[in-house]
Amino acid sequence: MKRFLIGQYGGFNAQKQQRDFRDGFWGVEACMFQSDEDARLLAEEAERGGFSLGVHYPFRQRDRGFRRDALFLSFDLHVRNAAIAQIEQELAELSMIKPRYVLFHYPKPVILDDRVNWEQWRFADPSEFISERTMSASAFQHRTEQLFRWLTEKGRHYQFTPVLEFDALNRYIYEDRFLEEMLTVYPSIRLCLDTGRLFMQELIDPYFQAVPVLQRYAKYSYLVHLWTVNRFDPIGSYHHPVLPSCDPDAGWAPIERFMRIIHEENPQVHVLFEHRSDRITDRELDDCYAWCDSLLS
Repeated sequence: MKRFLIGQYGGFNAQKQQRDFRDGFWGVEACMFQSDEDARLLAEEAERGGFSLGVHYPFRQRDRGFRRDALFLSFDLHVRNAAIAQIEQELAELSMIKPRYVLFHYPKPVILDDRVNWEQWRFADPSEFISERTMSASAFQHRTEQLFRWLTEKGRHYQFTPVLEFDALNRYIYEDRFLEEMLTVYPSIRLCLDTGRLFMQELIDPYFQAVPVLQRYAKYSYLVHLWTVNRFDPIGSYHHPVLPSCDPDAGWAPIERFMRIIHEENPQVHVLFEHRSDRITDRELDDCYAWCDSLLS
């Protein structure tokens, strides 16, 4: 369990910290904090508990017009520059908590396969996605390489690991080898694999398979966002905790298979429980942690 994390989203929740965190866990991932006081409480708790902090960008919730995800691949130069400026501002402000990593969704905007019906995919607003036919593979590659150079420089300057969390993926990522080449050329940049999102895309996108993506990209991953969902009730079961009782034959994501692949490719990966722990009992939460620990040992 020494590589396990919990999430604190929207602010520092002392009750969640006491119930969900365990001695020996690696740390806490923080996102969308609403006040300096919450940031201070988190930093003090980390220092007192001797654990590490990661940030899911953005760390601070900004004005109403602030986009949660940085659209650093946008066609619009103004939008790209604004995204970079917002990230730069936040990185400068993060010195008070000294995060070990800062995570960004990628690609953003998401490049959607035109052959697929994406009505069930969750987007905050239409600016977060574009059609594959409007961005060529060469344009995607050019902007990605620019991003990797910039993130490598900022990671070195501010002393954090840049982590890119896969959002919905198109064939530029799951068929082409370009991203693997970039991850080799820029080894300080790592990935985050989201188990629930990978399973959801497999349900929505007939051209996508989660297992080959895991087999290809797990070795480059710093982090797993771990949760499950049931194909028969994707809304009601969204971000459900992973439990041994969540049988794939009953519609749940094949978490055991996913985690075995990840562990085989990358035994040093960190695991964030990105789940709704309020849906289960204390005993079930213990079972969740123990089961996941067994899958990674």
